Amino acid sequence: MTGVHPDQLDDQQLMKELESIHRTRHDTLLHGSIEALRTHNERMAQLEGEYLRRHPRRPVVPGRTRDGARERGPA
Repeated sequence: MTGVHPDQLDDQQLMKELESIHRTRHDTLLHGSIEALRTHNERMAQLEGEYLRRHPRRPVVPGRTRDGARERGPA
């Protein structure tokens, strides 16, 4: 694993790590090696999993659900 284990980060550090990994995602996908993309995937899954573990009742915007998308109709 690369970096500090997500369960050892405080809330502010976790958010900073999530913002950073989401910001670098596109470049990693387009220009990174397979190994870099694999590492990025693993780290993102760890960080996002920790966020969801800490915030299981986070607010969900109705338009971001499957039913909400169906209500919007075709794009």
